[in-house]
Amino acid sequence: MGKNWAIAIGINDYQNMRPLKFARKDAEAVCQFFQETLHFDKVDLFADGAEPVRYADSPPLAAKPTVGNLDNFFHVRFERPFLEPGDNLWFFFAGHGKRHKGRDYLMPIDGNPRRVEQMGIAIDYVAERLRRSGADNVILMIDACRGEDDRDGGEGVGRQQQKGIITLFACSPNELSYEIEEIEQGAFTHTLLAGLQIQGAGNCATVERLSQYLRAKVPEVNHRYNTG
Repeated sequence: MGKNWAIAIGINDYQNMRPLKFARKDAEAVCQFFQETLHFDKVDLFADGAEPVRYADSPPLAAKPTVGNLDNFFHVRFERPFLEPGDNLWFFFAGHGKRHKGRDYLMPIDGNPRRVEQMGIAIDYVAERLRRSGADNVILMIDACRGEDDRDGGEGVGRQQQKGIITLFACSPNELSYEIEEIEQGAFTHTLLAGLQIQGAGNCATVERLSQYLRAKVPEVNHRYNTG
């Protein structure tokens, strides 16, 4: 049976952008579920105040999600394969995203919307590095368009297709993703975790089923809490 590895990034306290309330909590909830319920082989969290990320074959890597630390992580960790065919690599990001000059970017904690190319991390670069892991299946879960000010020219992240990678976005490029005060979670993460826990005939045992579930249920969650 193949290994399951996960990387989760959650950012609340942006230095140059509107702060978020529950992005870090979303990432922590995903990590906890992967570790305690699904018993993944390794789960790494990048968040302000998180413990350094440790691997047997490299020095500890700082987990504060700055552009420098994340760039170093993607460069150092994915320079050579460390997983094998049959393994799965899951990547989760909760925070701000920007679309700039036709490319989608994830914004680190010190990301600057006026200097997106220098102070953001392109999703296609992330995808290219993750593909180097050696895993057969790479799954991106991106909750990165939470408000009007996150978007460039009225369009959010999600327009670019990542070849060879399964990508689950919180919403389509022309929609918004919401944080919900009543449940203290983002609608996407709330629905994602619910879908992964379904048992029986209606389960989300494949990523395709999970994607269909998210497309149907996230708008329902937004409507239920009067956010969408």
